[in-house]
Amino acid sequence: MSKELITLAAHQERAILVGAPLKRSNARHLVGEHLAELQRLADTAGAVVVGTLTQNLDRPNPSTYVGKGKLDELKIMATELEATVMIFDDELTPAQGKNLELELGTRVIDRAELILDIFAVRARSAESKMQVELAQLEYSLPRLTRMWTHLEKFRGGIGVRGPGETQLETDRRLIGLRIKVLKDRLLDVQRSREVQRQSRKNVFRASLVGYTNAGKSSVLRAMSGESDIFVEDRLFATLDPLTRDINVGENQKVLLTDTVGFIRKLPHHLVASFRATLEEVGEADLLLHVIDASHPTWEEQRMVVDEVLAELKVHETPVVHVFNKVDALSAEDLEALKERMENLLPGSLFVSALAKNGMEPLREALLGSVRNQRPLVRLRLPAASGKLIAEIHRDGEVVNSTNDEESGDVIMNARVDSALLGRLEKEGVVV
Repeated sequence: MSKELITLAAHQERAILVGAPLKRSNARHLVGEHLAELQRLADTAGAVVVGTLTQNLDRPNPSTYVGKGKLDELKIMATELEATVMIFDDELTPAQGKNLELELGTRVIDRAELILDIFAVRARSAESKMQVELAQLEYSLPRLTRMWTHLEKFRGGIGVRGPGETQLETDRRLIGLRIKVLKDRLLDVQRSREVQRQSRKNVFRASLVGYTNAGKSSVLRAMSGESDIFVEDRLFATLDPLTRDINVGENQKVLLTDTVGFIRKLPHHLVASFRATLEEVGEADLLLHVIDASHPTWEEQRMVVDEVLAELKVHETPVVHVFNKVDALSAEDLEALKERMENLLPGSLFVSALAKNGMEPLREALLGSVRNQRPLVRLRLPAASGKLIAEIHRDGEVVNSTNDEESGDVIMNARVDSALLGRLEKEGVVV
C-alpha cells in the first residue's frame, strides 16, 4: 500500500463532509441520506464528523468542484471546527483535489478514496489485501503529482527540482511494476478458484449479493446455524467470500456464499480488483439479492446493486429478492410492502435473521430451486455403461443406487440438470 494514501483509522480525524449534487440529478433530493451514508463511512474509517456542507451545482467547478462562495465557507468552517480532513461525496479529479488542499490548507479526500481506505483496514486474507492494494495503486497513479506537492516549497532550488521530478517518474515506474505483479498474482488466484468451482460443479450454488450492511452475513449465519460467522453493524464488515453447506430439507444441501457488499459510487478500481472474488457470483446457480427492508432508501440501493451485477455480466443467472430485517417493520408496513412487491418484484421473500423461524421462506425457496433445476429421476443402465455411470456421478447427484439381480442393470435415483437429463433421455436410460 502506498504510504501517501491516508489511513484514517490510524488516529481519529475531525472531518467535514461535503455534498454537492448536480441540480438535474435525483441525488439532490437524497442529499441528506447520501451524507448520512458518508458519515457512516467516515465512522467506519475512524473519523468523527464535526460538520457538513451542501451545495446544488449546475456543473462542477473544474478547478475546485464547489463554487468560490462555498469554498470560502469551507475555509471558515475548517478553522472554527478545527477540521483535519474534508471528505467530498463525489469523486474529485487529481487537479481538483490538489487545488482544494492548497486553498483550504487541509487534506481533502473523496468518497472513492475513503472507501478504498476502509477496504485497506478491513482486508484480512492475502487475496483481499492484494485486491485492495491494486485498487489503491491504480487510484493513486494519476494523483502522484498531488502527493508530491511537498516538493513545491523548494521550487527553483538548485539541485532539488530535477531529483524531485526524477523521483516522481521513479514512483510511477515502480507503481506500474507493482500493479503488474499484483495482476499476475490475482490471475493465479482466479485459476485456483476455477479449479475449486469445478470440484463443486455437482452441488447447487447460491450467492448472497446486496448493498453493504443489508444483512448478508446475518442471513448466512442464521441459515447455517454457525454463530462464529462474523457479523457487525458497520459498512463493509465482510470483504472475503465465505461459503457454507446449508441443509434445505429432504437431504438436500446448497452451497451458500456470502460476498462483498456493494455501495453507491463504488470505485470502479475496486470492482475490477475484486473481479476474481466476484466471479463466484457469476458461477452461481441462483443469486439471492438481500435488501434491507427497513432502510428508507432501499429502492435506490437495489438499483445500485443491479448496476454492479450488470457490470459483472450476470444477466442470465436467476435472481430472487430477499427482503431482510422485516422484524424492524410494523405489521401494516410489512403487509403493504408484500402487496407492492407482488407486482414490482414477483417471487420476493421476506425474512428475518433474528426472528425464530425467520429464514424458513428462504430455506423453502432454495429447496424448490434445487428441485426445479435438478429434478430427481429414476435411471436404469446396463452395468457395462461405465462411462455414462461415471458422468452421472460426476455431473449429477446420486441419491441412491442398487443393482438388479436378474438383469444386472444399475438402478439409481439421481438429481441431474437439464443438459445431462437431455443426454440421458437420448440414451434411453430414464425410467
